[in-house]
Amino acid sequence: MANISVLNMEGKEVGTLELNDAIFAVEVKEHLMHRAVVLQLANNRQGTQSAKTRAAVRGGGRKPWRQKGTGHARQGSIRSPQWKGGGVVFAPQPRDYSFKMNRKEKQAAICSALTTKLNENKLIVLDEFKLGEIKTKAAKKVLEDIKANKALIILGEKEENVILSARNLESVATTLTNSISVYDILNHDSLVITKDAVSKIEEVYA
Repeated sequence: MANISVLNMEGKEVGTLELNDAIFAVEVKEHLMHRAVVLQLANNRQGTQSAKTRAAVRGGGRKPWRQKGTGHARQGSIRSPQWKGGGVVFAPQPRDYSFKMNRKEKQAAICSALTTKLNENKLIVLDEFKLGEIKTKAAKKVLEDIKANKALIILGEKEENVILSARNLESVATTLTNSISVYDILNHDSLVITKDAVSKIEEVYA
């Protein structure tokens, strides 16, 4: 098992923690991480884009002129795509972009992402992350003290003061252990995890 330093909110080392190799030292499977990121982005798409084909545009029920003898090109409807006010060729229609990954694939992708952050020395473990009041300045100071830039903060329990304090910080996000995602982990430079959160992650994914 790998050991990692545990810091307090002032950035001082207060101990070490053994990390479970089944989560933080796995074989990195980049194809599963990529699939997990694509899945989250696809599932977030609304899929509500829509345009009318010639069948859906009102009007154009008769030929604008007879087939032959006018000198014009033959036309069947004034709602054909080449006409102003006509339908759209291959018009986009509402659709569902979402797809699924099985549980083992999701688990392997998250473990790969966590291992990647540890290998890059961008995983920071805090003994706790608690604030006495909602204060963005206080949350910013903690992140500066532990040298965390563009950080994802993973909490073991819902800390309302921390969540609301960090909300206004650019490139900083907070999440709980039951809602971590590969996209969020990889989309932030630093990964800040409390000791409590590490225990809960190991309970679920080990």
